[in-house]
Formats: sequence, C-alpha cells, structure tokens
Amino acid sequence: MLRRRSRGGSGRGLFKAPRSPNDAQCPTIFRGTTAEFTPKGPHDFPSHSRDTSHVAQSVIVVNADGPDKRVALIENGILSELYLERERARGTVGNVYKGKVLRVLPGMQAAFVDIGEEKAAFLYAGDIARPSDGPPTEGDDDVGEGGLPQRRGKAPEIATLVRPGQEILVQVVKDPISNKGARITSYISLPGRNVVFMPTVSHIGISRRVGTDRDRRRLRRLVEQMRPPGAGFIVRTVAENATNGQVRGDMDYLLKLWANIKANERIHRAPVLLYRDLDLVLRIVRDNLSPELDRVITDDRAQFERLSRFVQAFMPDYAEKISLYEGREPIFDGYGIEAEVDRALERQVTLKSGGTLIFDQGEALTAIDVNTGKFVGAKGKTLEETITQTNLEAADEIAEQLRLRNLGGLIIIDFIDMDRESNRRKVYRKLQDTLRKDRAKAHITKISEMGLVEMSRKRTRESLQRVLTSQCSYCNGKGYTKSTSTVAFEILRHIRREAAHIPGDAIMVNANPEVADLMRGPESAAVDETVKRIQRAIEIHARKGFHVEHFEVKGKTPGKGGRGKDHDEE
Repeated sequence: MLRRRSRGGSGRGLFKAPRSPNDAQCPTIFRGTTAEFTPKGPHDFPSHSRDTSHVAQSVIVVNADGPDKRVALIENGILSELYLERERARGTVGNVYKGKVLRVLPGMQAAFVDIGEEKAAFLYAGDIARPSDGPPTEGDDDVGEGGLPQRRGKAPEIATLVRPGQEILVQVVKDPISNKGARITSYISLPGRNVVFMPTVSHIGISRRVGTDRDRRRLRRLVEQMRPPGAGFIVRTVAENATNGQVRGDMDYLLKLWANIKANERIHRAPVLLYRDLDLVLRIVRDNLSPELDRVITDDRAQFERLSRFVQAFMPDYAEKISLYEGREPIFDGYGIEAEVDRALERQVTLKSGGTLIFDQGEALTAIDVNTGKFVGAKGKTLEETITQTNLEAADEIAEQLRLRNLGGLIIIDFIDMDRESNRRKVYRKLQDTLRKDRAKAHITKISEMGLVEMSRKRTRESLQRVLTSQCSYCNGKGYTKSTSTVAFEILRHIRREAAHIPGDAIMVNANPEVADLMRGPESAAVDETVKRIQRAIEIHARKGFHVEHFEVKGKTPGKGGRGKDHDEE
C-alpha cells in the first residue's frame, strides 16, 4: 500500500505476483560497450497471476508500456524517488566520450569540449585527471552516480592541462540543464553492482555504510588482488552481502569494459560516444535491488523478461524478486503513484499536523518556507513548543520532498523562528538525520537566529518540475500577469501621451475582453475623464485572442458621442 505522503489516509493496494522460479538460467552477451541480453520467448518464463494477499512495503515499480519509461522507488510504503526517461531525450550521465577541446577559458579555469551533442560540454580544471593525483577526499556509493567526489588541493592553470584542438577522454557527470551544456570530467568511473572502477585514480575506497571491520578488510584484500597498477575501485554498500566470486565477477566485467573503451578510443576520431551507460530501468535496478527491497514489478512483458535476465546474470540471489504486473488498471494507478506525482508538482505541501511547506523553485535557488498553517498546537503547549514541533515535522518532510522532487543546487529553508538555541539544534539534527538516507550529497549550515538554513544538494539531472512541465506560455514563466486595472490605466496613460500623434478624430482601443469590460464598466469614469482631456472620442473593442497585457491604440474616422461606440469581436 502506498501511503499518502504527509496527509495520512489510505492509499491503493499493491499487487504482488507469485515469485519466479530460481532455475531459469539467463545467458549474457556483450555487444560493443554496452550489455545486451539474449532474447528468450514468453514460454521460458512462468505466468504471473494477480495476488493481493500480501502488501509489499518497498518496491521498484516500472511503467514501461507507454511512450516513455517511468520508474518509481517506494520505500516503506511512501513514494521516495521518481525517474523518467524518454528515448528522444535520454540522459547522458555516465556516458563516456572522446571529445575535442573547442575553447580554453583561463579566466574561468574551464574549457568547452565538443562531445558530439547539441551543446558543447563544460570541463573545469579541477575535473581533469593528472598523473600526480592522490585519492579523492572521500569514497562512497555516490561515486558511480555522478563522477568522483570532491578532490583536495588547487588545480593547475587550465591552459597547462588542455589546449584547443586536443582530443580528450571524458565522462558526463551532469546532464545539460536549462541553457547550460553537460558538465564533464576526465576522471572516468564505471559503476558495477558491487564496485565502481576508477581507471584514472590509484585508490581503494570502501563505502562508509559497510558496517563491520571484518567485511571491510575482506573486501579490501579482494580488490587489491585484482586492481591494475594506477587504477582504483570503490566498494559499494551492497558488496557487504556479496560473495567473493560475485565481487570478482563484477571487477572482471568492468576491467574488460574499460579495455573495450580504450580500444575504441584508439580507432575513432573525436567527437564520438564510446560507451553508453545502462538505460534507466537497468540502472535503477542495479543500484537499488537489495535484501530490504521486496520486489521489482513491471507492466511490460518484454521489460520483465529483460529484467529477469539481467538480474539472473548479475544478481541471481534476487531473481525471485522480479515480477510482472497484470492488474486491470494502469500500474501507477494501481500503486497510487499517479496521484502522488501530481502532488509533487504542487507548490504547497500540507503536513500531518496542519502546517505547510511552500516550494518556490527559481533559476538561482530553491526557497522552502515553513508555516504553522492550521496547526495551533496541543492543549497546554507553549508557542515555542508548537513551533518546534512544526519545524521537526517539516525537517523530516523536506528531506523526503528533496528526493521526490529531485531538487538540487542551492536551497534556502525558512523555518519558523525559535527562541531557544536548544530547539534550533534539535531541528538541525533532525534535518541532518533525515538527509543521511539521500544518495545525493548535501551540505547544510546550522539554523540562524532568524530560522534560515542554507544547504546545497548535488544535482546531476533536471528536477521533476522541469522534466514534467513547461514554462507557462501566458505569463512567460513569471508566475503572474499585470492586473486588468493596471492594463486599463496603462492604456489611458498611453492615449494621453500619444493623442497628439494619433490620426483621426476618434481613438480606437483593441484589448482583452476582461480589460475592455473593466473600461466600459467600473473604470468608465476614468475613460470619460480622458475623453474630456483629449477632446476626442474613445471606442473600446474586446478582442478574444488578446493576451491580458496586450492592447492596440489606433486612430479612427470621426465618431460621435462621449466614449464612442463600443464593439466586440464577432
């Protein structure tokens, strides 16, 4: 059951198909630089019937029977993340290119690189691999999701690292956003199920989430045995439950993949795509399938068969978790996801207590405003206690909304002012704790006396709002238009200013119907005053196709009477 976020109430039931048998062997072949899977007929897979006897709590839901692919990650009955991929606008993060340097910008310590995409990619000096590099400042699972972590030290001058016309091997770490091209790095990282291979950095890192020292020592010894000189690996959290053979198999595959990329680099001229990362569905399953996840369910048989082969080949212990949805209603409706997606696009989020969050996403930053709303506190509670309770609930919800809406970059949170420093610390710790389960790196400042928190969250792709919506064509993305009164008075000021230059004995105004009605009715006195002042008749015409802010003022052949004759568009 998908629980409605922050509002309580019951969601719709989840459907669970019987588990697939574990004996289906799935041969794997490799073509070029990306994995493809040998097709098998429907008879090779068991039929799946609908069974509502069990409600799964943590599920990956794959909607693949339409023109786009949508993947929802449900954790403990709540929609946590949503991914969307359209074939004609497929993301480029993780892709490896042989690029050609177009321009070097010493003042920005960066260069533009042609990678064969529509816009030139952006390469910072600090993202260019150098032989003298030491290990990254930190190693964790996020390495495979958007390039290497932040590095120590100041980068050399960009002009000493690259030159115009130079060919360079790069990887996309951030998709093009708005009018900006993709961000790239020459620190290549190739993610597998259990490890991430870093061919340009001599370093071994173990995820901080690998719990026991014994497992950490075992995994480090294992990686050391297969690590090529000058290269490195990051061991991911899921490797804690993997066998030595599974980790070795992962490493062997990534080493062969890198050899394939290098071979193609030698025979192709820039710009050229050398390696395309797994598509959305396989990537999400690779990174999220774990003992804590109940199942992966898809509404498309071809996708189900493909997923079954992929998991059987790389994660055979989880083969039983793949199932086919056969419900009557669309899969996202069956799981209550569609309604949650619509709510994730709303500006306001209502907290269980009655408080509210307001999200304003701008070009430079995202502002989040916390309000008590309808929450007046429990009987016997002080104002400070009521405010603190609202802020604690808001901190929990904000962390969830950041993931669901995929908000990145600079974020300002305006909590309700708290007088006590101890309460500010309590809310700050709550925000820290809830952000820990977010794979995207986040840095937050302590709450100021005014209740403000500055934070940054790593952004590798567009926000949910920018993916699913377009700029309003009526207001051009401003979020507002001039009021009808403002436009009416603007018209009258224009007439007074330009009357001497408008030919004819009368003046004709073409305007939006709402503006025209206002000038004929409530603001007719202002029109009459203008008529007296310029000593010419004014005719007002309503034009249905006119934007509320658009109007035309023209001269007209002589007309009689105060405001002249009014006409509407037929």
